[in-house]
Parts: sequence; structure tokens; C-alpha cells
Amino acid sequence: MEPSFTFFYIVEPPEYEMMACSLLASIRAHFPPSVRAIGYCPEHRMHELHPAVLRAHEIMDAEIRPMKTEGMWDTPYPHGNKIIACLEPRDTTFSAFVDSDVLFLRENSIDNLARPGQVACSVAASMRWADQSIWNEIYGAFGMEVPPERIALMRQRRPVFVPYYSSGFVIFPEGDNGHGRFADVWYDTARTIDRIETLEKRRPYLDQMSLPLAVRRAGYTVSPLPEEHHYILGGMLRKQPLPDDMDIFCIHYRDRRILDEVGLRKTAQEMLKSQTGQRYVRRLAS
Repeated sequence: MEPSFTFFYIVEPPEYEMMACSLLASIRAHFPPSVRAIGYCPEHRMHELHPAVLRAHEIMDAEIRPMKTEGMWDTPYPHGNKIIACLEPRDTTFSAFVDSDVLFLRENSIDNLARPGQVACSVAASMRWADQSIWNEIYGAFGMEVPPERIALMRQRRPVFVPYYSSGFVIFPEGDNGHGRFADVWYDTARTIDRIETLEKRRPYLDQMSLPLAVRRAGYTVSPLPEEHHYILGGMLRKQPLPDDMDIFCIHYRDRRILDEVGLRKTAQEMLKSQTGQRYVRRLAS
């Protein structure tokens, strides 16, 4: 039997609420019905959600839950809502935070993603915002040594980077293995790093720079997701088709225009129609 599992994501108007519905349709199209799905919206914005978004979640057997975001960081940090969403209670064995601008493209199983004692995520696509010396200050804030291993980032060949991962798709155990719940440790780690005043460019990279430390502090190891399970579009791949020598399960498209460029907007619409009866979310409210 597969472990119990929850996908969760941000549903925030106006940008993320419609993309979240497309993401949800892709989850329902390609994962077993036993998989749960929860969208989180900042509690002070719940009243702004489009009625069609609420209806889409109802049709696709998913919840939209409010979460407290105000006052959760020393200064407002909307980009950190993914970590706040991780903090919310769920009663499944594993959970996966996934960015709203993601689509699943083919049938998959939880056994391909979840690993006991591990946090699964993909290596980051780039780290152009800082040089590698930044890790000395980050790890030093926790009295930790910079790990000796080096990795190659996505689509790069030379393993010259301190382990650095994307936070756009993160699968983790929900339980406490004796070091605290992973979500709590990630939040604590991110807040500590956010308070290193001498560290430039903490935001909006805080979630990714804190992730590898949080995994270690929570007593887990990283299970690297293969690229086909989190295929990041954009950047140097703009206007290029998906590779035909790779079975891609999941794309992270970042911008709806990129869906057009890779010929997947119609695919997204058809998945939504297959799950809701409509190709466009807003029609569900008419």
C-alpha cells in the first residue's frame, strides 16, 4: 500500500488562484483518488477568492484552508507563504508542497516520490545571485560546518556547488522523528537566516537557502528528484520544446506564456475540462 499523502499549494488571488485550479486538475488526472489536495490562502484574503475557484475545488474534492500569514515574519514576506503553508497541520504520512505554477503531465505514484527518512526535492536550476562563500555565513549561524560534498545544478555538469535545492516541489514526512516536525524546523531555519543582517539577498531566496540546512537539522537526508519529476522551464529553455528523449512527469512553467511556447496550454485546459467539465475556471461560476 502507498502511504497516505497530501499535495498542498498556495491559492491566493489574483495570480495564484487560477493556476492552482490547473495544478489541482493535473493532480486529479494523474494520481490515485486517495491522494488528498489542499490549497492554502492567507486568511485575510479568503474573501477575495473567485467563486469559480471555490467551485473548482469542490468539484475536484479538494479543500481551501485559510492560513495566518500576517506577523509570521519580522517584516512582511509574501514569498515565504510556502513555508507558512508547510506549518499547517495535516494528518497524512507524507505531504508535498508544490508551487501553483506546476503541472503534472503523466500518471504517477506516491512511491516514486516519498521516501521514509528523506526529504525529496530537485537540485536548483541556478544560483546566479551569490557566490559559494555565502554558505560560510549561513551555516555558521547554526554552528554548523559547510558540507564537503558538491553537486551540479540542474542541466550543469560540474559538481562545484554546495548542495542547493529548488523549493518549488518538496516532499517530506509529516511526523516528528525526534528532531521536530520538518515544517517547524524549516520555518525556524528560515527565520534565523532572515535575521542575519550582514547577509545580502536573503529575499526572495530565503526558502531555498534554508532548505538544505532544515533537512539536516530535522535529521533527514535529501532524496534528489530526477529532473523528469520536476522539469523547470524558462531561462535558457525559453521557446524550446520539451525534450523527446525524456518521460517528463511534471513541469514548472513559471509563466503562462511559457505554456504557449512549449505547446502545453491546450493540455492544461483539457485536463481542467476532464476534471470539471470546463476548459476555463471562471466558467464554473456562470
